[in-house]
Amino acid sequence: MAQQFVDNAKVMAKGQVTIPKDVREALGVGTGDRVTFLVDGSNVRIINSALYAMEILQIQMAGEALKAGLKDDEDVIALVKNLRSEDSE
Repeated sequence: MAQQFVDNAKVMAKGQVTIPKDVREALGVGTGDRVTFLVDGSNVRIINSALYAMEILQIQMAGEALKAGLKDDEDVIALVKNLRSEDSE
């Protein structure tokens, strides 16, 4: 279960906000990382951009393995071996 807590920060003159340390830790972000803001009416979610990108990719790719005939790990391994052998030719 996800940890739930409340924290706050002050909006500065240029609209900048420092993300509190406990929130950064919960998001798994640090200096130089990017965050994504998901706005739904008056509610905003801040999420780790890398995790959000992976989530979107997983949604977009759902079902593609079966369409390609990949039913299990052995099928994937065989495909990778085949692709690697084509690259070495």
